[in-house]
This record gives sequence, structure tokens and C-alpha cells, in this order.
Amino acid sequence: MSYLDNPNAIEGTTLFDGTMARKGYGLNKMCFSLNNAEGRAAFSADEMAYCDKFNLTEAQKQAIADRDVLKLIEEGGSIYYLAKFVGMLGLNMQDIGAIQTGVTLEEFNQKLHNPGS
Repeated sequence: MSYLDNPNAIEGTTLFDGTMARKGYGLNKMCFSLNNAEGRAAFSADEMAYCDKFNLTEAQKQAIADRDVLKLIEEGGSIYYLAKFVGMLGLNMQDIGAIQTGVTLEEFNQKLHNPGS
């Protein structure tokens, strides 16, 4: 059973399951490669050629070009690997949390410090 068929799925949440892991394999492998300086340099030199090296789909490449983190998650991106990509954009996990919840970074940080508010 897919999480899409799960009546207990959290509305608005893209769950990372086996299907998503297979869908995002190349994307996550590419993001992991950004751990080393050579990978970051190659990506910066020609982003789309670097994406092609990892067989990213057209939708994944478009999301990379658009810097659309939510779309990358929908396209099988694991937040743990996407953190490598967004780090190159000057973002961190709190920035991603704010994007995912649709609030500003300041509002997100306030929620972290004052749960339930």
C-alpha cells in the first residue's frame, strides 16, 4: 500500500517511502555528491550537465533550475540529501522548515522556541 492510499496520511505532507526513494534515487545521489568540493565545482560549472550525469528527470531538473525545494521533495528528494543542495543556496534546515510550513523564517523560529503558539 502506498502512503497515497493511507487514510491516516498527513494532509499536505509528502511522505518519503520506498516508491519515493526509487523515484528520487538519481536526485538524492546527485545531492549527496555535493558533499565534496569536486561535486560542488562541477555542479556550479554546468548545473544541467551535472544533473544529466545522475539521470535526473526533466521535472527534477526544472525544480533544480527553479530552486523549488517543495517540488524536489515531490520528485523524490529526501530532505537529508536535499540539505546538501540547499546549503549551496545559502539555506539551512530552518529555512526549509519555513518553506514547508508556509511561514517566514522568523515565524518558524518562533514556533521552534514556543511550541504550540
